[in-house]
This record gives sequence, C-alpha cells and structure tokens, in this order.
Amino acid sequence: MRILIVEDDAAMARGLAERLKLSGFAVDIESDGASAAQTALLEPYSLIILDINLPNVSGFGVLHKIRQAGSTVPVMILTARYATGDKVSGLDLGADDYLSKPFDIAEFDARVRALVRRGQGLPNPTLICGPLAFDRAAGTITLSGRPLELRRREFAVLEVLMTRAGKVVSKERLIAEVFGFDEAVAPNAAELYVGRVRQKLGPDGPRIRTVRGLGYLLEVQ
Repeated sequence: MRILIVEDDAAMARGLAERLKLSGFAVDIESDGASAAQTALLEPYSLIILDINLPNVSGFGVLHKIRQAGSTVPVMILTARYATGDKVSGLDLGADDYLSKPFDIAEFDARVRALVRRGQGLPNPTLICGPLAFDRAAGTITLSGRPLELRRREFAVLEVLMTRAGKVVSKERLIAEVFGFDEAVAPNAAELYVGRVRQKLGPDGPRIRTVRGLGYLLEVQ
C-alpha cells in the first residue's frame, strides 16, 4: 500500500513517513501544492495525508483538483488550522478525515488504518484469504492461526496480493504499491520478494501463481 504525504514541514513529513514505513507502507512526500495535485493523480495511492498551508496551491486547492478529476482516494487533512470553518471547508471539498496538530500518534495510526480499509471497501479490520488472516488493526498476518514472520517488504507484497486475492496483480502495480519514488528498485525486485513470500507460506499456505506476461495471483480455494 502506498501513501502520499503532502506537508510543508520537512521534519514532520520525514517523521510521519518513517512511522508509516515501519507499518509496511510505501511513502512519497510532496511539499508543493502544485506538484502534489499532479502526483496524487499519477500513482495508485491508498491514502493522501494533506496539509492546508502549502506553497503555490493550498491544501484546499489540491483537494479540489483531486476530486474534480474524479479521484476517490481517501484524504486525511492534517493541519495546525483547527477552526470549525476550516474543518467544514475541508470536509465539504471531499476530505474523509480532518486531524488537527498537535495530535496523538496512536490516534493518527488508527485513523490511517481506518481510511485505508475504507478506501479498499474493507470495513472489517480482519481480511481472511483461506488459511491467511490479516489483522489490520494489529498489523499482523497469521497462517492457520500462527504468526507469519515477514520482513517489511515481504509483508507489503503479501498485503497487496491478499487485498486482490483471486485477481492478477501486475509487476508494475506491485512495485508501485511497495516502493516509494525515492527508493532504488532492482529489475527483479518483484520476483525476489514474491519468491521470499512463497517460501514463508510453504506448503500450508495458498499458492502465489505467476501469470506469465501479466503478474501474480494469490489463489484462494
């Protein structure tokens, strides 16, 4: 899953990005409103975290452009502006959530998880795919009731495949959701991480099938 942070405060953006990466998200950062409005429409983001006070185009302007283009990506406004009028404006423009700074980081985490679930049409925090169970609230995946030990990238790959179980996920889509803009990606990255996940699923887990020329499919009986 991939998240875009649009934030003028570089230190704040880096801190949030590192926290989200630890939760298995790929993260991109934009600090300029004009470029953020373009970037938001180019990639398959699961969530956009948007400040209001941005150079060139305000956060409200970015949100207006996103919704005007027909994008339904969940948007959380994260800002120091807490006046009721600002909240009303943000929500009326199509924001899904509004969180004022300073904020409790545990509440931020919970809101992120809820918005990502909502955007994928998965209100239930637990996603079941055969013997696999992904508890989004706890951030864990179990296989037949046993915790599955996965590194961050492996976790992200399996999450993408689970949310699209029974459907082919292209290599390009997999890479786009697992890696951020600023991360170096090896040509065989998709094959490498899918191979590692296959090993950890072993004979008891569902099969990840390679669909030649198209991508990967998590088979669920």
